[in-house]
Amino acid sequence: MEDFEVLQAKIAQYEKENKELKFRLEELNDFVENASLPLHWVNAEGIITWANQAEFVSLGYTREEYIGFPISNFHEDQEVIQDILYRLTNNQTLLNYPARLRCKNGDIKHVLINSSVLWKEDKFVHTRCFTRDITPLIQEQERKAELINELEQNETKLKIAIESTNLGTWEWDPITNILYWSEECRNFFGYPAAEQITFDAFSEMIHPGDRSTVLLAMHESIEPGNGKTHNLTYRIYRLDNNEMRWIKVQWRSSFKTDRYASLLIGTTLDITDVKYAEEKSEKLAAIVNSSNDAVISKTLNGIITSWNDSAERTFGYSAAEVIGEPILKLIPPDRQEEEVQILSRLNKGERVDHFETKRITKSGKTIDVSLTISPVKDMDGKIIGLSKIARDITERKQEEQRKNDFVAMVSHELKTPLTALTGYLQLLLMRSKKEGDEFSVKSLIRAEAQTKKMVSMIHDFLSLARMEEGKLQIERREVELHPLMIEIAEDAKFLTSQHTIKLIDCEGIIINADRDKIGQVLMNLVSNAIKYSPEGGLITLGCEKQNGKVKIYVSDQGIGISPGDQKRLFERFYRVNNNGIKTVPGFGIGLYLVSEILRYHDSEIVVESEEKAGSVFYFYLQTLS
Repeated sequence: MEDFEVLQAKIAQYEKENKELKFRLEELNDFVENASLPLHWVNAEGIITWANQAEFVSLGYTREEYIGFPISNFHEDQEVIQDILYRLTNNQTLLNYPARLRCKNGDIKHVLINSSVLWKEDKFVHTRCFTRDITPLIQEQERKAELINELEQNETKLKIAIESTNLGTWEWDPITNILYWSEECRNFFGYPAAEQITFDAFSEMIHPGDRSTVLLAMHESIEPGNGKTHNLTYRIYRLDNNEMRWIKVQWRSSFKTDRYASLLIGTTLDITDVKYAEEKSEKLAAIVNSSNDAVISKTLNGIITSWNDSAERTFGYSAAEVIGEPILKLIPPDRQEEEVQILSRLNKGERVDHFETKRITKSGKTIDVSLTISPVKDMDGKIIGLSKIARDITERKQEEQRKNDFVAMVSHELKTPLTALTGYLQLLLMRSKKEGDEFSVKSLIRAEAQTKKMVSMIHDFLSLARMEEGKLQIERREVELHPLMIEIAEDAKFLTSQHTIKLIDCEGIIINADRDKIGQVLMNLVSNAIKYSPEGGLITLGCEKQNGKVKIYVSDQGIGISPGDQKRLFERFYRVNNNGIKTVPGFGIGLYLVSEILRYHDSEIVVESEEKAGSVFYFYLQTLS
């Protein structure tokens, strides 16, 4: 009986303990289920078999969306979940293993996983995985990394900016009196890289004329409350070669207390080249302003940007009246197309020198000017504007007009008696030939030749005057070349007894030209060939057909022309500088007229010559047959 009671008591105690254990197990399950730390189980096949409420809340899934699915569906990095499963199946414990989980809304959570495996009878039952969300910590680290990266980038940009501007940096500690210079700053001062720089050594390098100003400004800037930015430009002498340089410095004071500055922090820039450029610019500006010529600059759109004193005297406008105004204000209406033509020539790389035209002054007066125009280019060689020098040549043009009028008047007056004289000489020559007076015949032939020379020179002067007045008229018509060449050759024979005149290959050629003007060209060339072949020899008038044109040439065996003289041969009033022809008469206008007449015929005169070997002058004209 007693044993029965003891057994009954033991059963009651067991039931009580079992009930308490069950209660504790239920309490534990409830605690795990409602724990704030996310927890889940994964079987040996990687399938989620259980998760607590915190797991669902953390990732945003429902029980139905999460339980029964592979854990790999919720890991962002597949290689990570493979590594985790491998470790756990090999009975390894995970401690703070980093991973990234994919939330239902697409967010990525950074977590640390702590996990172990429940084994029964050496069989894998399931994992027990706790996850701790460290996303805010990772985000904070990423923000810090971005900030550090941004700071490093800004520091790099600042360094590149400083290096690209050749800017040196420096610091001065007023307590220790030590200067800290960057490499660029040391280069400015020619200071060795290894040596420490004292403020006293720096002071000795400052130009005596600037030293007191610099030192006073630096010492004043360390006084209490002086936190403004300071700027100074002064001269120094480099330590290595004693060369004087101009530098520009800027600094501010750094105050750790209210009493004294702890550091002066600044920048240094060598502006020697800028200073010298400014001096050069100032000298140039002084030259421009004192020039007797009007110097004007303008944009490519024709807006005036500068105007010197002479421009004001020439055109009557002050700088304030015209700067910002269009240059067309100075150009007569009938000449405004010149601006377009000039710009076109400059864009092609051509120079515009001594371009003679007309302009209008403030009073409405029209003046003659000579323009020299140059492009203004930027650092890349691109044309960004134009510089124009205008010289008032009104008085010179008036003087030339008076001279031309005088030349024309005298030439006309001389032609009348010379025409009569030529007629009398021809009558006397005919009579002398009949009477057989050989001496008189020779004398009269020479007299007639000299008279023709005089007529030719007067004709040249008349042509020159008409050309400069713009009155030279070209009357083109069909001209048979061969008879004209014969006529020139026959007339030339009267000018010389020492030369042989030969005509080659001009038969059957017809040209469209002014017969008298082309005759004047040929006569000038032949006359020059005779004059510059004082020893005589062969003079050839020839023609060569070439692709619808005819090359007309005159060659001689004379003294030739130097390369230097060839460059200026066709300038007005230019004469060849040769001691062997000092006595040869002439005014230096024949070849100028030749070149101008041919220009009116859309052609040009060319010379090929070698000293002591003769010369060839030639030009091309269009043929009609």
